[in-house]
Amino acid sequence: MELVKRIGSPNFKLLYDIYHMQIDEGDVIRTIKDNIDYIGHYHTGGVPGRNVIDESQELYYPAIMKAILETGFTDYVAQEFVPLGNNNDEKIAQLKKQ
Repeated sequence: MELVKRIGSPNFKLLYDIYHMQIDEGDVIRTIKDNIDYIGHYHTGGVPGRNVIDESQELYYPAIMKAILETGFTDYVAQEFVPLGNNNDEKIAQLKKQ
């Protein structure tokens, strides 16, 4: 965040990787709200394992997405999706759930 502040350009922002921020720091919603001016893009990912975002993961993405929307953010949120399964049909079925 400090680098974005120092550069001071609206064209230079951070990718906020929700998965890594949960692993490294936690308190994802607060850090999003406190630093929205410095975030230009989000990545999602299930914790643990970057797998399917569902009820088996420790992060509750409906609340995270609501917090992002409440900041006025209107740009991109990308799904980092590492499907489970042994074949493409199983993997595509998981993606359709997302």
